[in-house]
Amino acid sequence: MLTTNSRLEDTVALMAEIGRKARAAARPLALAPAKQKNDALAAMADAILRDEQNILDANAIDLKNGEESRLSPAMIDRLTLTPARIRGMAEGVRAIADLRDPVGDVIAEWDRPNGLHIERVRTPLGVIGVIYESRPNVTADAGALCLKAGNPVILRGGSDSLNSSAAIHAAMAEGLKTASLPEDAIQLVPVADRAAVGEMLKGLGGNLDVIVPRGGKSLVARVQSEARVPVFAHLEGLCHVYVDKSAKLDMAIPLIVNAKMRRTGICGSAETLLIDRAVAQTHAVPILTALADAGCEIRADSETCTLYPAAKPATEEDWATEYLDAIISVKLVDGISGAIEHIERWSSHHTEAIIAEDNQAVERFFNEIDSAILLHNASTQFADGGEFGFGGEIGISTGKMHARGPVGVEQLTSFKYRVRGKGQLRP
Repeated sequence: MLTTNSRLEDTVALMAEIGRKARAAARPLALAPAKQKNDALAAMADAILRDEQNILDANAIDLKNGEESRLSPAMIDRLTLTPARIRGMAEGVRAIADLRDPVGDVIAEWDRPNGLHIERVRTPLGVIGVIYESRPNVTADAGALCLKAGNPVILRGGSDSLNSSAAIHAAMAEGLKTASLPEDAIQLVPVADRAAVGEMLKGLGGNLDVIVPRGGKSLVARVQSEARVPVFAHLEGLCHVYVDKSAKLDMAIPLIVNAKMRRTGICGSAETLLIDRAVAQTHAVPILTALADAGCEIRADSETCTLYPAAKPATEEDWATEYLDAIISVKLVDGISGAIEHIERWSSHHTEAIIAEDNQAVERFFNEIDSAILLHNASTQFADGGEFGFGGEIGISTGKMHARGPVGVEQLTSFKYRVRGKGQLRP
């Protein structure tokens, strides 16, 4: 029987080996031509479709375990794979293959008075660690994006999705092998031991260059407090929709229902609805009725409860809650100024939307709110790298260093300078 210490030693040794293998794969992957990477991605997509039943069988085990451990409906939704979602995964991998290869792109170039020609050129970031919960499709998205940008990746999925992620990873590894790329370019941590995360946060002996956490508050907080390598922060999606007095009601109703109810368990789902007090009498009840008819629970401030008695009274905690469920908090505000004040106090700086026809209100919203994604007359559920034309995303970064918003292939690169001269000497 293994003792706690021996299990820890085994995990430490396992993670150190994974880190060494990833670093060994970095150079050949960084030098791989675009065609070879694209061939690997195409083979991965084929393998995902071919292995559909194996992936569904593995997912069924995870779903059974999740139901027995009483995962929330939102978490079950994130965990669930269907034939349509598997096809979507494969299509996403193909879309990434179709993107322009960022490695080697000249971002900028200029000449100096002394005749030096300087170029800023995209390069891979290095070995990337992705720590995520529940969503097994991240295995395909993150693996494909990192590969396209020339980066080896170490994937550590949640214990609740371990079987599904392993089945998807097997298809990814098959694609790498088909294209004669290092199979260690995409590795999945095969154990659920939390100590594996601790080793990644330490940097795997200098072999990990960046960490991307995708999960709840506790995971992100742990990564941010303990990581010894740079982090692309992916905080919770406490997303707001503001209905301005100039909003068209016939646009606002379906847009808000979509923003909240299309998929309640994703980070781009709207969690708080703000309505301009000037149109509360005409707009609030039709909007809230449509939400309720779609199955959404309404938690509202006292003024809104007076207008719509079916709502439950909101507490201060509601303004700070990412429900990831069919629940929305609602508040009346004094125009654009009131909306901005509320959002700046409570937002996680992920995604906010304004529904308005008044261009001045829209410009104030865009200029004064400091969130990664701002939308005008569009659902917050468009907060997605695929919808941005990135082919997919490794996450939505809410930080301000290096990458912000959807992290796609370009955001997974750094750069170097190439300086060309003709014998210049510095005086």
